[in-house]
Amino acid sequence: MTETTAPATVGVIANPASGRDIRRLVARASVFPTAEKANMVLRMLTAFASVGVERALLSTDLGGISSGIVRAMNGRREGVDPAWPAVEFIDDDPITGRGEDTTNAVRRMVAAGADVIVCLGGDGTARLAADACGTVPLLALSTGTNNAYPVMREATVAGLAAGLVATQAVPAEIALRQDTALEVRTSTRAELALVDVCVASSRHIGSRALWDPAGLKTLFCTFADPDAIGLSSIAGLLCPSPRSDAHGVVLHLAPSDRAPHVVHAPIAPGLVVPVGVESWQEMTPGTTIGVTEGGVIAVDGEREVELRAGDEATVTLRATGPRAVDVPRVMAEAARLQLLARPSRRIPTPSGTREGAHP
Repeated sequence: MTETTAPATVGVIANPASGRDIRRLVARASVFPTAEKANMVLRMLTAFASVGVERALLSTDLGGISSGIVRAMNGRREGVDPAWPAVEFIDDDPITGRGEDTTNAVRRMVAAGADVIVCLGGDGTARLAADACGTVPLLALSTGTNNAYPVMREATVAGLAAGLVATQAVPAEIALRQDTALEVRTSTRAELALVDVCVASSRHIGSRALWDPAGLKTLFCTFADPDAIGLSSIAGLLCPSPRSDAHGVVLHLAPSDRAPHVVHAPIAPGLVVPVGVESWQEMTPGTTIGVTEGGVIAVDGEREVELRAGDEATVTLRATGPRAVDVPRVMAEAARLQLLARPSRRIPTPSGTREGAHP
């Protein structure tokens, strides 16, 4: 009996709502139009095919991304346009316009045999994709408001890297990075954060997005880069914790007029504000810290959990976050192995003869 090999498959999630939250009213954040998100997917399809990906699973939406891709597919010219993988749209679930669209699509892509998941969005989209993809590698591309976890990278190069991982041309031990994650648990729910968890004194979730430092109490970060945007920038500018390190950091915040440390942090695009810090400490994987004060808990910059008086929650740093595609390492290994360099078929020029001249 002949053993068949499953086709190399990449799943792509594109969130039409990323980059459109209330922070647009108080900051000068970049806008990724629907047409550009669709174009990013189209560029990735070309890149996928060029490295041997045979199948692409794409999310559907009502915001115009998937319809833009369909128009491009219908306008393709055989023998003229670059090759693409076979395209399949994941349209089994009703579209709700909420985060469950991302969760449902990723789960179906994993079940359908995706070797890599690429998501276009901000921290919130990446968080939902990571929670649903399990051990399938994730490549998060930045098209949101706050983009501490997703990378800002040309979609063509990202597509090449994802394809090289899906086809196993670059081995997982080189291509993938094991990230950490923060797990928030209450008596009724659990939430995953890829970048930060913040406890605030607000009484209600409201518009979800956090942009005002007043009332922030405790900040947990999986990593904290000095050049980050969002709440993790507070830690990144005071007590940096590199993404490559397994440990995280916990900051205890206070009003800036009474705190021993004040950080002028870019907590949203175009918004640099003073944030008071009382103290901070390292957080190692496996550490669990209880939250007993009332208020709300924000996950990757968005308020998700309301805590009433007497409610309890815990925040744990997990070593088993998403397996992330490390694009620079993948492309460096591709260069070392010359995976994209092929021998030229040009006829060598005879010695003493100018190239292009008749011998």
